[in-house]
Amino acid sequence: MEPWINIRPATLDDVGAINDLYNYEIANGVASFDEVEWPYERRLDWFERHQRDAQPVLVAEDTSAGAVIGFASLTLMSDKTGYRFTRENTVILRPDYHRMGIGRALMEALLAEARRAGLRLIVALVSSSNAASIELHRQLGYEVMGTLKNAGYKFGQWHSTVYLQLDLQEGEGG
Repeated sequence: MEPWINIRPATLDDVGAINDLYNYEIANGVASFDEVEWPYERRLDWFERHQRDAQPVLVAEDTSAGAVIGFASLTLMSDKTGYRFTRENTVILRPDYHRMGIGRALMEALLAEARRAGLRLIVALVSSSNAASIELHRQLGYEVMGTLKNAGYKFGQWHSTVYLQLDLQEGEGG
């Protein structure tokens, strides 16, 4: 990863940049199947819940430009208490920062936070058209668990979703 990239916990000051990154993906990509951009107030509520519920949010900052260029988060997979040790990951980068190792660095830092929090399972839902993300998850130890064919509809076409998981305690007697 480039020396001018800093991975750190997100702060309240980063919420606008996180929302801009996510809304760009809504308008231009399939990392989210949301079709309506989030208003700032919704992202602020999301951030506050993540802080309150110990769900890490990290940002990648280009220190040479003083700009947040990516974020990663862990979100409860379900409100059902039996799922309290399972999180879904999200990683979003500005397109001009792809393939520089930043996504990997964000994911590695996120997994370190998950281990520190005593989580068990991290789940990723990735559009089947995003081969780079699927491969990065595999390189980090995630297993493909299956594909939901034609699970999402966006930009006038159907998209399949690949489900991946990483058991953080597998091989540790878990």
